[in-house]
Amino acid sequence: MMLFGWLRTILLPKSSAQVDEPEPSPLGADEDPFDEPVMIGTGDTIDLHTIPPSQSRQVVEEFLLEAHHRGYRYLRIVHGKGIGVQRRMVREVLARTPFVISFEDAPPAAGGLGATLVVIAGQESIGDSNCCQVE
Repeated sequence: MMLFGWLRTILLPKSSAQVDEPEPSPLGADEDPFDEPVMIGTGDTIDLHTIPPSQSRQVVEEFLLEAHHRGYRYLRIVHGKGIGVQRRMVREVLARTPFVISFEDAPPAAGGLGATLVVIAGQESIGDSNCCQVE
């Protein structure tokens, strides 16, 4: 018997006849379980941990467009720390998106190197040549 705080668990050794076989995956690696696109609720933050890496770029692009359309000005994209592949991809997308004003690493309390904070222009300032002039 092992004791973990208030929870007691009895561990019994499995006999060779009780070894569980892994269940086969119902879908292949490249199969999509959905017939139609899945709508993800849009707020000012997106966490890419739940997005397959092969779809991350498209999801970030769509997130930026939707956030801009909804009038958000400040966003947070959580990409994780890892080896920096997702972070690099996110920053490439941000650098070529015309309505992105700036982006930077989040402070430690908001994800640090695992998240990027983004400032985007309001819809009214896109194409407005006077948006940066002080009168």
